Amino acid sequence: MTAARRAVRAGFARGWIESRNYFRSHDELFWNIFLAVVFAVVLFFQRNSVVEGTNQSLASVVLPSILGMTVAWGGLSGAAGILAIEREDGTLLRAKTIPHGMVGYVVAKVIMTAVTSAVTVIIILAAGLLFVPELVSTPWTGWLMMVGILALGLLATMPWGAIIGSLVKSPQGAFGLTFLPMAALTAISGIFYPITALAGWVQSIAQLFPIYWLGHGMRAALLPEAEAAEIGGSWRYLEMFGVLSAWAVAGLLLAPPILRRMARRESGSAVEERRDAAMKRYG
Repeated sequence: MTAARRAVRAGFARGWIESRNYFRSHDELFWNIFLAVVFAVVLFFQRNSVVEGTNQSLASVVLPSILGMTVAWGGLSGAAGILAIEREDGTLLRAKTIPHGMVGYVVAKVIMTAVTSAVTVIIILAAGLLFVPELVSTPWTGWLMMVGILALGLLATMPWGAIIGSLVKSPQGAFGLTFLPMAALTAISGIFYPITALAGWVQSIAQLFPIYWLGHGMRAALLPEAEAAEIGGSWRYLEMFGVLSAWAVAGLLLAPPILRRMARRESGSAVEERRDAAMKRYG
């Protein structure tokens, strides 16, 4: 077995261990349960509202959208935050010193992000189905389509999260560059209400980014009969896969050289400088 293959296997093992440790943390577990409860409350108040032009409740349309939004946030903000934190505490530098250590490191983070995003989606879906039980009857093809779209969504967002985490100087910088833009995009992407209620130019902006298409794809997979509430009154599968694939390809092309450049610049003095800056922020 080559050294690179051993690094990949080690990355898979490390990613699984980190995923288990993530959900063993009381803080992380509480945060996931808290999010599920918040979204369940939102769905509870929307359950009796009907989306105009359909016979679907607003809650049944919003739940799939929330699942897509969750993956987009996890892929972008999660990857950016983890990379920024581990640059600051020296974890990345230690990985760099091991032969093919960066390969194992990247594989581990991909596995961890995918697993934690999947578990978060399952927790939110389980809570949401209490108020949207009609989605239980979704055929297996719909659930399979959901998994495929979520996987493509991670590919469309994770590389960009890694790029942001590589460029910022602190975890706070990663938070600022991901949270505020993502919050704005969530507000205009038809996650909590039909996007057709917004101005046309706002709809055009939302359709440039993955979060809208992830919500669109989740609704198409789990609620195909609600297409009347979509832009143009139909599911736009080609556009959805096209936009998500374009973001994925662009991110996968740009992320590796940026990560390599960032890794080359990692040194003990750089880590120490970031630690000193962190101490000043918190001291």
